[in-house]
Amino acid sequence: MDSLYGLPYGTKGLSPNHALFAYPTLMAADILLYDAELVPVGKDQKQHLEMTRDLAGKINDRFGEGTLTIPEAQIADHTAVVPGLDGQKMSKSYNNTIPLAGGKKAIRKSIMRIVTDSTPVEDPKATDGSTVIALYKLFADDQALQQMIADHQAGGFGYGDFKQRVFDAYWEYFSQVREKRESLENNLDYVNEVIAQGAQKARVESTKVLDRVRKAVGLR
Repeated sequence: MDSLYGLPYGTKGLSPNHALFAYPTLMAADILLYDAELVPVGKDQKQHLEMTRDLAGKINDRFGEGTLTIPEAQIADHTAVVPGLDGQKMSKSYNNTIPLAGGKKAIRKSIMRIVTDSTPVEDPKATDGSTVIALYKLFADDQALQQMIADHQAGGFGYGDFKQRVFDAYWEYFSQVREKRESLENNLDYVNEVIAQGAQKARVESTKVLDRVRKAVGLR
């Protein structure tokens, strides 16, 4: 057995522990506590959501339909699986992520770490399974993407050139995010106010669900 609801263990030097079993349950609680109907997830999280659906279904079977809302997964095709710098799924645990914020020089250095093969500059490059292309398509428009693919196939371009294109597209794509982040960092009173309002709204919604469940199971 290699995984439990999509959680790998016994790999990459990681040993199974309590978190392996607790995490899917905590995730289920976060979803069910607010009567979520649609949950945006990546492909690798779909099994976690299936566990949430199983738990909610069992509770509804035992204590009555409508005790808990059974959510559906919402998976966007173009972001179902986001590759990391090494071609595996992007994950902080794998140290293969591209940060959304940070210094230009540091982020460019990260992108230049994208794992590629040793094909010479003058030769055509493989496009199937290319991490460079998979990342580029997240940020670039279709015309730029098709040009990237054509340049891979034609040869005469090195991976350093392609990685620079990924960085340029990334930097432009998240320009407004960086601006918004800077604005919020300079207005922490507003940030704290929004957090407080969100927490209050969450308490109101979660209390409704908890009261309903407690009544259904006979605790109130």
